[in-house]
Amino acid sequence: MTEAPKIEIAGRAIGQGYAPYLVAELSGNHNGELARALELVDAAAEAGADAVKLQTYTADSLTIDMDGPGFVVEDGLWKGRRLYELYQEAHTPWDWMAPLFERGRERGVAVFSSPFDHAAVDLLESLDAPAYKIASFEMCDIPLVERCARTGRPLVISTGMATEDEIAETVAAARAAGDGGIVLLHCVSGYPTPAEDMNLRTLLDMAGRFGAATGLSDHTLGTAVSVAAAALGAVLIERHITLRRADGGPDAAFSLEPEEFARLVTDVRTAFSALGQVDYDVKPSERANAAFRRSLYAVEDIAAGETLTAQNVRSIRPATGLPPRDYGRVLGRRSRAAIARGTPLAWDLIK
Repeated sequence: MTEAPKIEIAGRAIGQGYAPYLVAELSGNHNGELARALELVDAAAEAGADAVKLQTYTADSLTIDMDGPGFVVEDGLWKGRRLYELYQEAHTPWDWMAPLFERGRERGVAVFSSPFDHAAVDLLESLDAPAYKIASFEMCDIPLVERCARTGRPLVISTGMATEDEIAETVAAARAAGDGGIVLLHCVSGYPTPAEDMNLRTLLDMAGRFGAATGLSDHTLGTAVSVAAAALGAVLIERHITLRRADGGPDAAFSLEPEEFARLVTDVRTAFSALGQVDYDVKPSERANAAFRRSLYAVEDIAAGETLTAQNVRSIRPATGLPPRDYGRVLGRRSRAAIARGTPLAWDLIK
């Protein structure tokens, strides 16, 4: 993956060479209860997340109260739901933002949010948000992207549904308006997303094509796709979190429960540590086993002056004799002295 400049969120470096930054997305999984939202921040912290992400909008900032064509979801997870009612249910009340940011500080995790209008940016600025997330559905809202970029804070931009040209336009606008840095998240906005739709090799292309750090916003089921992204070099991975899928909620069906998120954290960091660097040296963990490679041994008693043959010499374990590559050079020679069965061959034993 092409090297891109690192950015920082709340003092934590994000980029190639650093363990992936793991973001727990609360979305609407608080089910309308502040106590549950605070418990989700606790659960994310305990699972090992680096950050918690919120969404800052109201139903009125996203749509209008209508039920005509286009204002009712026609397919998928939310089929039949009116947009206005869905957003009313899922939104996080703005007066919760301050206590959620404070709980994050108490638990040692960064808290930031996706603003959906300029007023939301103003609110989040008053809370000293360390970064802004641009949601996939908003990435083509160039004035909103520019407003966030002008704060000078890092932008994490999801690219679900976007064309290559749209991504280029958004990146150019963000860079022209601010210098806080960008992480582009490969994203497929299906809820849930089939793994075969993910095309994770796009991560590698996106990094080079746009000169940005790249990560993943993952709506698949399970954790395999996120771990695979880490192995491909994703620098940030975002997953939805819920206390219990059985409790329901707008996003519960494709969210991870706390123990699953904890496993994700462990597996992603293991994948990152396994990447390492190009290295052909013998590793400390395998040095002891090097003694059990093959080498040339006498497998029968060999008298002094006797010819060495395929019957009395073989390549076997352990590795204290001549290397197997010398097998052809050894055969047909004679022994200098008697060689007992089980003796590793050495050139001073052979004429």
